[in-house]
This record gives sequence, structure tokens and C-alpha cells, in this order.
Amino acid sequence: MSRTPPAVLTVAGSDSAGGAGIQADLKTMLALGVHGMSVICAVTAQNSVGVQGYWELPAEAVAAQLESVLSDIGVQAVKTGMLASARIVDAVADALGNVTAPIVVDPVAASSHGDRLLAPDALAAMKQRLLPLATVVTPNLDEAELLTGVRAADEAGLLAAAQAVRALGPEWVLVTGGHLPADPVDLLYDGQSVHRFSSRRLPGRHTHGTGCTLAAAIASLLALGADVPQAVAAAREYLTGAISAGFPLGAGTGPVDHAWRMRASQSEVSG
Repeated sequence: MSRTPPAVLTVAGSDSAGGAGIQADLKTMLALGVHGMSVICAVTAQNSVGVQGYWELPAEAVAAQLESVLSDIGVQAVKTGMLASARIVDAVADALGNVTAPIVVDPVAASSHGDRLLAPDALAAMKQRLLPLATVVTPNLDEAELLTGVRAADEAGLLAAAQAVRALGPEWVLVTGGHLPADPVDLLYDGQSVHRFSSRRLPGRHTHGTGCTLAAAIASLLALGADVPQAVAAAREYLTGAISAGFPLGAGTGPVDHAWRMRASQSEVSG
């Protein structure tokens, strides 16, 4: 009998271009060897140049999807992304309140093109209801500032931003510094220990879906048994390869390549 892989649930929005959101999460989960499941909170119309519109699902539909998966299959980890509205945040927090598996919260507020994906009233709900449930929260610099008012303009400011986010209740905070002017540095903080992850800035512009991919990879690796620092380090390694292999798609910013390891293995075999 085949072994059942760990089950990881993504609770997020759909990306019609396939580079971010639910689609990126499921591709990442498959690439890392877990069984991906999904609760769709919103449907977006987007492509390589931007988001043309989004339509959130009724909170009752989100709650029903969560109940269906959690009551039957269960989860070894959960990742949340685009939640769109306060009602959806509340529905998700209600459903995840008794979940003992790791929860990774990607506090998505806008797309990589700058299009807003979170209603203003949802921010307070996320801070009050969802972040206290999180094992790890993964804000970028803009999201950390939106949540706390603290702006990290350089590497020296990352710790203050992480401390401010952690005061909202998560166990761990990973502030991602991809928007820093110098080479990117990410900082992981749990209230006591600080882990610094640095890398060189990769050439190329095809980076659509990086935040979703990183958070989904962390959730997958936690489900596989890694601790948080190990999961973050391995997720960053996976994301670095995906960014390096990013490809053009459409007229704008292409996606990272979630299948880069598979393609590398195929190249080795064919070579």
C-alpha cells in the first residue's frame, strides 16, 4: 500500500495566470512532496501585467470548504494567503482556532504589481483574530509596515519590524527583505532568537508568486517534520532555485518556476 504523504491546506485566492495564489501553493506542495488541498477565498482576474479585478466568495462558502477538509482529512500544516475581507478572516480564524498543526500566515495585502487584495476592515481582523494563531507569519516590508506602522528601510530595521509584528501574537515572524535596496536579507525572530538569512540578488524580472511560494514551502516543510528555522532555510533554498529558473510569460512579469528541480533532473537524464 502506498504511503499517504502529509496533507497541507492552502487557504487563499485563485490566480488565473497560475503564478501566485492557490495555483502557486499547490505547485510548491507537489514539488516538495506533500499532498496539497485548497480552500478558495476569492477569484482574481490577473495576468502578467496586473490584477484586473477580484471577487471574494461568501464567508459561508469558505467556512464550508474548511469544515469539509478539516472534519474528514485533517491537516499536517496550513498556509493562508489572500483572504480579501474581514468576514472571510473571521471564518478562517473560527475554523483554525482548534487546529494543532502548524499555521503559516502570509498576510497578503497587495499583488506583486501593487494591486490591493485586502479590504481595509480585514486588516484589523487579521491582526486580532488570525496572527495570534500563527506558527509563522511571513510579511514583506510593506506588509510589516501595514500591520504595525514600523518601516524597515534597511537591514538594520528588520529586527524592529519583526518585534512589532510578533507583538501581535504569532510564535515566529519572518520579515522578508526582498525589497531592500541592497542584497536581500530575511530575518526570522521568535522573541528571543534571531536568524538571519542572506543571499545575492538574482538577475531577471520573472518573480511573480515569490511570497506565496515561500510561505507554501515553509508550511510543506513543517508538515514534513522540520522545525521552523530548518523549514525557513530549506524553503528559501527552494525559492532561490525557482526564481533563478523564472521564465517569461505574457507581456509583463513572468512566474518563478515551481518545477525547477524536476526540470533539472530531466536535463540530467537527457544529458
